[in-house]
Amino acid sequence: MEVLDTLYNEIIGFLGISQAWEIIKSGDYSSFRTFEGVQSLIFPIIPLLVLLEFVLGLVYKKPQTKVYKVNFLIYVFNRFVGRFIAIAMVTLCIGWFEPYALINTGPTWYWFIFAYIVWEFGHFIYHYLGHKVRLFWCLHATHHVPENMNLSVTYAHFFLEAPYADTIRTTVCILLGMEPAMLFLIMFIDGTYGAFIHVGENMIKDARFGFLNKIMLTPSHHRVHHARNPLYMDTNFCNLLNIWDRVFGTYQEEQTDTKPEYGITRKVNSGNFLDVYFGEIIALGKDVWKAPGVKNKLAYIFMPPGWSHTGEHKTSKIVRANYMANRSG
Repeated sequence: MEVLDTLYNEIIGFLGISQAWEIIKSGDYSSFRTFEGVQSLIFPIIPLLVLLEFVLGLVYKKPQTKVYKVNFLIYVFNRFVGRFIAIAMVTLCIGWFEPYALINTGPTWYWFIFAYIVWEFGHFIYHYLGHKVRLFWCLHATHHVPENMNLSVTYAHFFLEAPYADTIRTTVCILLGMEPAMLFLIMFIDGTYGAFIHVGENMIKDARFGFLNKIMLTPSHHRVHHARNPLYMDTNFCNLLNIWDRVFGTYQEEQTDTKPEYGITRKVNSGNFLDVYFGEIIALGKDVWKAPGVKNKLAYIFMPPGWSHTGEHKTSKIVRANYMANRSG
């Protein structure tokens, strides 16, 4: 019975319906009008869409079962290994940096807009470093390995990525005056939308969303971000507002003549949990071990993926620059 209870609680936890179920059992439906009540109705949306997307894949005979299988294993592994670390890091960063906030903000609409722009800046920094520093890429690469795009990809993360990401984002937000309550609200909104932008073609074929494609980040933009095509490499680091990608020159729209090819440039057995989860860490370890001298060993850790002590660099910057030069020529 204990095993069944654990399984039941895990299923309820995955579906995100526990909070709503408690409100329903209490009979106090007015609770749905509170912020917590609204949250309880939104939490199940992404898990239910994952299930719907999987069913549609079976209907369309494009099941992508390998991706779902490995991403499910990653979800289960992370539930046991890294469940509370990210929450702890957010709490610590708030306590450490709140006394040093440069400005004071309040719970108004204009401070909310300011706060969201600041959050996106923190997200851009974390995400950019996750692609440009090989040590951080080892934490982030698990999310990019899947060779198909679908909602299950949102669960594919190395367990240490969330603490690293939330440390950077929380520190930036708190130092720039964001109130903790506003921070948690934005984290909730951004987390929900950040899951949705992984929606696959089985559910939404053309994910540009018309005119919205120009003013916000759509699933189409995020498909570009997950693509390994030279044109698309290391672009679209933002999550909802693409303002910082435009500011720093990393904005890229999906081109009709260049279909995104998902995955990473290293040859991966994408159906193997160990290769998907630990493959980049193992590859880095091998490069560090073989590199001559301490300077080169450190360079492999902190230089971009593709850097080589031989000078035969294959970083995304070089690959993309060569592609753009050939394309324009």
